[in-house]
Amino acid sequence: MTADLRRRLQEHNAGKSSHTAKLRPWSLETYIAFSDRTKAEAFGRYLKSGSGHAFASKRLW
Repeated sequence: MTADLRRRLQEHNAGKSSHTAKLRPWSLETYIAFSDRTKAEAFGRYLKSGSGHAFASKRLW
């Protein structure tokens, strides 16, 4: 989750995150914008759940 998507993608591709550095280069396939941070956080938690994984596989990527 970020307020600056371009900067976040640049950071991932620059290897600044140890969790994503080995999977470079990253490209953006889908993004979802929320006007409410609370809803964005809830959706992020949902995507990490079993049903969220199924939803993402079927609808997002």
